Amino acid sequence: MEVEKKKIVSYKDLEVWKKGVRFTIEIYRITSEFPSREQFGLTNQLRRAASSIPANIAEGYGRESTKNYIQFLKTARGSLNEVETFLYIGFELEYLNKQTLDNLIIKTTELGKMMNSLIKKLNPNPTA
Repeated sequence: MEVEKKKIVSYKDLEVWKKGVRFTIEIYRITSEFPSREQFGLTNQLRRAASSIPANIAEGYGRESTKNYIQFLKTARGSLNEVETFLYIGFELEYLNKQTLDNLIIKTTELGKMMNSLIKKLNPNPTA
C-alpha cells in the first residue's frame, strides 16, 4: 500500500509547526496553574520560549533562502532547550509533578528530533 504524501505549501502544513502550536497551548494551560507570584517570572518565560518555537518555524519558512530558514529552525531549537530548562526549574520549585514533567520532556524530545530532521533534510551537506 502506498502512503500519499501531502505537499507542503505553507508552514501550517508542517507537522513540527502543528506540534509546536499544540505544545505551546499545553504550556499555557499548565502555567495557568503556577502561583500568581510567577506571572511575570517563570510563567512568562516559559510561555515566551514555548511560543517562540512555532513562531520561528513559521517565520523561517517565509524567508527567501534555505540558509535563513535553517537559522530560524536552530533558533526554535534553542527556544525548545529554554523550555526544557524552565520545566526543570518549575519541577524543582514544585510547580510541576514528576509525571507532568516527564510527559512534557517526551514532547520536547520529539519536537527536537523533528527539528533536527528538518534541518538535515534542508541541509544534507552541512560542511559544504
